[in-house]
Amino acid sequence: MKHGKKYTEAAKQVDRSVAYESADAIALVKKTATAKFDETVEVHIRTGCDGRHAEQQIRGAVVLPNGTGKTVRVLVFAKGDKVNEAEAAGADYVGGDELIPKIQNEGWLDFDVVVATPDMMGVVGRLGKILGPKGLMPNPKAGTVTMDVTKAVNDIKAGKIEYRLDKSNIVHVPIGKASFSEEKLQENFNALMDAIVKARPSALKGQYLKSITLASTMGPGVKVSTVKFG
Repeated sequence: MKHGKKYTEAAKQVDRSVAYESADAIALVKKTATAKFDETVEVHIRTGCDGRHAEQQIRGAVVLPNGTGKTVRVLVFAKGDKVNEAEAAGADYVGGDELIPKIQNEGWLDFDVVVATPDMMGVVGRLGKILGPKGLMPNPKAGTVTMDVTKAVNDIKAGKIEYRLDKSNIVHVPIGKASFSEEKLQENFNALMDAIVKARPSALKGQYLKSITLASTMGPGVKVSTVKFG
């Protein structure tokens, strides 16, 4: 893969043979984020899990103390009193059956997170083929299937992010923007890693965290030492 001049210059500052302490890695990622826009800082965690086995799946959510720096649009599927509750909590869109054709036929997807009350999951289930592949399907483990829509919306707006294994058994999660201070990125990184360490599947034998890499949207990857995380 051919990289541009900026990337090549930035990559020279990173020693690929070194697994840095998280604070040093964050400082490097900030330094090598040279794009004209405010790049997202992401963590990529390669695990020793085999996601094909249900008991080795990792999925959950964590509220990052300093948010992600992104405005998140929330769609809530609800009915009755819960509609008003979702609107009062600041949901961007609230509805029920009437949203199905809009999403199915018109391809409307102007939202980042979907929350649903349990009694609406029958309706939302009809959108499985569309929402599932995009990672938008509400899930009890992620706290997006709940009767407490106020808490769900508030948490998401405050910087709650979901983490889950992809097909290569890697977790990819944003932890903020390159414009964040090192302290804020460190706090977000720590909150994420605490959650990931706690989410270790009990069925897993052997090494859990094989590698941790930090990178900005356009910048080079910086390896982080896994020693602390066992």
